Amino acid sequence: MPRLIRRSLLPLALSSLLATPLYAAEPAVCKDVRLGVVNWTDVMATSAMAQVLLDGLGYQTKQTSGSQQIIFGGIRDKRLDMFLGYWNPIMTQTITPFINAGQVKVLDKPSLDDARATLAVPQYLAEQGLNSFADIQKFGKALGYKIYGIEPGSGANTQIKAMIEKDQFGLGKFQLVESSEAAMLAAVSRAVQRKEPVVFFGWKPHPMNVNVKGGMQYLANSEDALGPDEGRATVWTVTAPDYAERCPNAYRLLSNLTFSAEDESRMMQPLLDRKDPLESARQWLQDHPQDKARWLEGVTTFDGRPAADNLALK
Repeated sequence: MPRLIRRSLLPLALSSLLATPLYAAEPAVCKDVRLGVVNWTDVMATSAMAQVLLDGLGYQTKQTSGSQQIIFGGIRDKRLDMFLGYWNPIMTQTITPFINAGQVKVLDKPSLDDARATLAVPQYLAEQGLNSFADIQKFGKALGYKIYGIEPGSGANTQIKAMIEKDQFGLGKFQLVESSEAAMLAAVSRAVQRKEPVVFFGWKPHPMNVNVKGGMQYLANSEDALGPDEGRATVWTVTAPDYAERCPNAYRLLSNLTFSAEDESRMMQPLLDRKDPLESARQWLQDHPQDKARWLEGVTTFDGRPAADNLALK
């Protein structure tokens, strides 16, 4: 090649190199990702999505199930790296000591900003007059003086118990029935089939909002007992305090993982139909390329290649 041509091509090559984003491989210590999961369908769905994306980018993700307290303690003790299910304000009382001690870090923006979590009833019961927290005690005998909650130790149960102990809304005679999400929904389903009165802890996103036969209604006038603005909630991702500095690429992916209540409810339905969460997440990515592109923006594979072109859905 003539010397003049070689010299003229060199600036073009340098210009092309500088115009191309420079990616770097993630540190080796970041390859193993330890993900805490509470057994709530929404958290299982979003956690599965995170795992499919991380594994598809060359990480190796392991999920560990536990209560909120165990997961926050696991992050504190450096046994877990992240958790995609901090519901604010329902879990705020539980997580606050860990935040104040600098043992966990909450991301700067919520992964879901249109959630809700408060007491609910089937629509037929609302039509009979049970529309507010103050109405619950009026139906006490028909309800068997029971309110159906979720797993023991949850923030929601703690707040419901506090209402009962203080006799707030005249609930002093009531008992909180603590159980898993699945067991609570089964009890609600049985009551609905028989058109029996039932009050339960409800939330969205969740398929219960469309699956409860005849519909359901959230109760009004809660006086912030289960959080401000009638149980309006946000959901946040939590990591180890130094995770952003240690593993910036994985952290960027977590920051990109945001959802709407409507889409998340649809993501959850296959899990309630006993479909595998990881397979359901892969199917969602195939069916929703716009979500995949949004979540992978600015992210690379573990070894530093552009994520959008190199995601391996196994």
